[in-house]
Amino acid sequence: MTTPTANFMTVGNNSPAKTFLDSNFRYTLFPIFYGLVFPLGLIANCYALYVLHHMRECKAMNEIRIYMTNLTVADLLFVAALPFWIDYYKNKGDWKSPEPLCAITGSLFFINTYCSILFLAVISINRYWAVTRPLVAASSDCWKRGAIISALIWVITLAASITYLTNTGIQKDNNISRCFEGYQNEEESKINTVAATHFIIIALFFLVFLMVIVCNILIARALLKQPISQPRGSTGKRPGGTKRRALRMLCTVIGVFVICFLPHHVVQGPWVLSVLHMRKEWKNTTHQRLNDAHQITLMLMGLNCLLDPLVYCFATTMFRKYIQNHFTKVKQSKNCSRNTLSTAMSLKSRHQSEKSENC
Repeated sequence: MTTPTANFMTVGNNSPAKTFLDSNFRYTLFPIFYGLVFPLGLIANCYALYVLHHMRECKAMNEIRIYMTNLTVADLLFVAALPFWIDYYKNKGDWKSPEPLCAITGSLFFINTYCSILFLAVISINRYWAVTRPLVAASSDCWKRGAIISALIWVITLAASITYLTNTGIQKDNNISRCFEGYQNEEESKINTVAATHFIIIALFFLVFLMVIVCNILIARALLKQPISQPRGSTGKRPGGTKRRALRMLCTVIGVFVICFLPHHVVQGPWVLSVLHMRKEWKNTTHQRLNDAHQITLMLMGLNCLLDPLVYCFATTMFRKYIQNHFTKVKQSKNCSRNTLSTAMSLKSRHQSEKSENC
């Protein structure tokens, strides 16, 4: 591993330059991990988009379907950027692609992360409203509200990512081109701006996370207060099954936050202070461990594009039923084709047998 940031080197003008804090394990681990996430994420999210497109006739699904569609688009944007990140890590953190692509791929990573966080939060609020105020939720203009909220989330996220898009994102570290890394030798004013930006993002994340936790606790409390009724005469199904599905959904949403986003935002604050040399009194081992932990949390955020389709399955019964019916039809189609082929071969064999007897 590279020497931590507490050490210095001398550059041409004899001024001390801080060395880049690195974690060499990522150059092996990240290409393998992203190499798996890329095809799986592409297949899962393209299929989710296909299912959501075929569910557009269901009026009851209008609002949450809009949120899910937008979340899927955000995940696909992240997946589209993965080949460039794979190449970056294969080249030991040296950006070989055209410089503008660094800004674009870095922006897509940011957009996916915070679009996902906001859309998952909105889905939680939507489910809370559907459970606690079902009549009001059903009578309101769901499609219009879903479209306005989705547009607002995209505007906020894209506006926040403008700083990434307007800069090349490339920082020179000797002869290496770092993509959105290596700010340790910038001017103090820029370092303070970078640090302040990170801490504002961290604070906003925990505000949204708290809102998600509160919404899901209120959903769970409302569901658990509902009495367990008898099975419906027409279907024989217990309404308790719906309650269990709703509880699984809120556990899935919180699970995505805890696995993908919470570790990153917990580590991000101390890591920023470390990597920008704002805590020189920390030991070298502390700097290195923080950087190693930060790299792992970046990897965990990449799981988000694989876990989001699970949220869709638990958020709505119709999404899950569509998938079940689709796979049942595919299986029946294969069995039908196999039976047709078997029948054709049997008829051909019988025909040949009759022909030989006649001869």
